[in-house]
Amino acid sequence: MATYPMTVAGVQRELPICKVTDDLYIGAFICFGDAELTVACARELLKLIPAEEYDYIFTAEAKSIPLIHEMARQSGAKKYFIARKGPKAYMPDPISVDDQSITTAGVQKLYLGRDDADLIRGKRILIMDDVISTGGSLLAMEALVAAAGGTVAGKIAVLAEGGAADRTDIKFLEKLPVFNADGTVKD
Repeated sequence: MATYPMTVAGVQRELPICKVTDDLYIGAFICFGDAELTVACARELLKLIPAEEYDYIFTAEAKSIPLIHEMARQSGAKKYFIARKGPKAYMPDPISVDDQSITTAGVQKLYLGRDDADLIRGKRILIMDDVISTGGSLLAMEALVAAAGGTVAGKIAVLAEGGAADRTDIKFLEKLPVFNADGTVKD
């Protein structure tokens, strides 16, 4: 399998190049099981937006869960929020929005329990993701924050993939190109 060498938060990794469509391949950035990378990325993400500018951090499951947990641990935050991909029995009166992600086939929903939504109401929320590409998951998280009555205070990611690196509304650690089938960087 072809890989793409990348240094993120001072940590060198080889990202496997994976097929999304016949003419679009991405470098798979996975923190699951990589404690060194997770700790380093969380440390650097916390530097992107001063802590006094937000009340809570918010992400969508699943790949960003280790990152948000480590960010909370490093910053001393007592609470963070995760938009779930399905309603859970413990989620009272969940609210939901549609989510279209580049790495998930079809439209899925993101859910937030009413109890968490009540805590978000009137608060400044920092949205965090591991990789921002098309922005579909980011839009869904913004919609959930709005539905809960919160305000988006900022948007951060470890990587901005492809055209997302040109966005001015997000802060990120590194740019990640997209690839052709032969592993070369797509123009």
